[in-house]
Amino acid sequence: METVKDDDVLEAVTFASDEGKALYRHSASHVMAHAVKRLFPEAKVAIGPAIQDGFYYDFDISRAFTPEDIAAIEKEMDRIIRKNSPFVRRELSKEEAAALFEKAGEPYKVELLRDIADERVSLYEEDGFVDLCRGPHLPSTGRIVAFKLLSVAGAYWRGDEKNKMLQRIYGTAFSADKDLKDYLHFLEEVRKRDHRRLGKDLDLFSINEEVGPGLILWHPNGALIRKTIEDFWRDEHLKAGYKLLYSPHIARLDLWRTSGHVDFYSENMYSPMEVEGYPYEIKPMNCPFHIHIYKSALRSYRDFPIRYAELGTVYRYERSGVLHGLLRVRGFTQDDAHIFTLEDQMEVEILRVLDFILFILRTFGFEQFDTYLSTRPEKYVGSDEHWKKSTSALESALRAKNLPFSIDEGGGAFYGPKIDIKVKDSLGRAWQCSTIQVDFNLPERFDVTYRGSDGKEHRPIMVHRALMGSLERFFGVLIEHYAGAFPLWLAPVQVAVLSIAERHAEYAGSLVAELNGQGMRAELDGDNEKIGNKIRKSTMRKIPYSVIIGDKEASEQAFMLRRRNGENIGPFNREEIASFLKEEINTRR
Repeated sequence: METVKDDDVLEAVTFASDEGKALYRHSASHVMAHAVKRLFPEAKVAIGPAIQDGFYYDFDISRAFTPEDIAAIEKEMDRIIRKNSPFVRRELSKEEAAALFEKAGEPYKVELLRDIADERVSLYEEDGFVDLCRGPHLPSTGRIVAFKLLSVAGAYWRGDEKNKMLQRIYGTAFSADKDLKDYLHFLEEVRKRDHRRLGKDLDLFSINEEVGPGLILWHPNGALIRKTIEDFWRDEHLKAGYKLLYSPHIARLDLWRTSGHVDFYSENMYSPMEVEGYPYEIKPMNCPFHIHIYKSALRSYRDFPIRYAELGTVYRYERSGVLHGLLRVRGFTQDDAHIFTLEDQMEVEILRVLDFILFILRTFGFEQFDTYLSTRPEKYVGSDEHWKKSTSALESALRAKNLPFSIDEGGGAFYGPKIDIKVKDSLGRAWQCSTIQVDFNLPERFDVTYRGSDGKEHRPIMVHRALMGSLERFFGVLIEHYAGAFPLWLAPVQVAVLSIAERHAEYAGSLVAELNGQGMRAELDGDNEKIGNKIRKSTMRKIPYSVIIGDKEASEQAFMLRRRNGENIGPFNREEIASFLKEEINTRR
């Protein structure tokens, strides 16, 4: 325990605060390390911080932890907690601490000590287990009420793939059993909605090691949803006054030197290739192409604003350890746009983009958002005056729309500040999707100009924006948001027509043809099997509606539509079925 001095200020910290949660979970991490050392004395301990919703600890051990090991560690933690030993803080010199950990055979702690600037360091001890730690901790182990170990994963020491791979045990802890139970239920919902599992179950996409990690193969069902999204995106952009573009997948490396990407973004770019003696680079961004389309003609102040949009596929190097299904990939399609605008038009254009973003996101079923204004990073280009003007324009637009926002200090792109909008899904998780970035820099680097009303050359402002971010990531978020049960307008198969017996298949097929002919996505299940099995298959595939055709339906031409939740609606005749479905599709409910 620490000694309280006369001039110290004491403040109560509870689990309700972020500080309280971190303190509580870091204490649980310490207990987990103690339990591992008791059961596996040969294990070397590395680091064990609190993280959002939990904690982890990294261990160097010669064999992989098994599920049985994790269960045993939990039991040992429970014994340590029941003993209710106090956490005792000790302060030593760095040299004394290093000698202690060297004697204990803990090389990772010794290495950490070398990087600490202070001459004296703190250790925490409970029941004989000592850990290097800044603290603070709970008063005693018995204060930990509810905990659970969740998973094991590999993790390079200090996040560097050149270092040794350690084993990381993740866990969580709460101050009440009910809160832990609720969180574990939440994790089960997350597991059920995992877009990687649903992507396989619903035959939407795959990733193949022979093709390459982080490269998405869109299957027919996923491709149909993507087409629906793209068609909607293009139609709405044309209505909003954008011109649609296409650009190449590679360009000469000099293009990326001019843009600044070679200097400021090279760690995310692939090695250049040589074509006829010139180095070429696979594109990480679309913006330089749009700039050259702008520069292909003389521009007048009367032409502004100029809005270019492209569903442009780009390629960025992501380390294999961070790749994650559709959410973190190496090749993806941005719903990209660049608006060339005059300075006095800039705020109006930003307001238009904000309206566009909210319209698009709400159409896809998102209603809650977290908004951030991201300011100048440490590495940046352009004048301070330009950064100040562009940041001010973004902030004014957010205030004009009464959008609550937080400041993300230093979170801007190297060429300009930005607005980032995160959508909240049906489980309340936030996902980065939309962005608006003001750029005074690229027009200068590419010498982009227009002829003003005074007859002189001036430089426009460039606004970069994406509404969905990338189709791959957005699709992954949609899968998890809807748990694969897409609304009718997005579903790859909208109606399954199920024949009860073989003699009904021909009539059922005529209904499928009629619905498909009217632009709907209907599919016949005329297999010779029980109708219960057909209904189960349709439900498992999360098809929004099914129609069952038997003797009665074929003779009376009166049909019930069965929703995937089991609800029956109708009866409808053939014309009414088509009308009902079209209305739901067209309103994108």
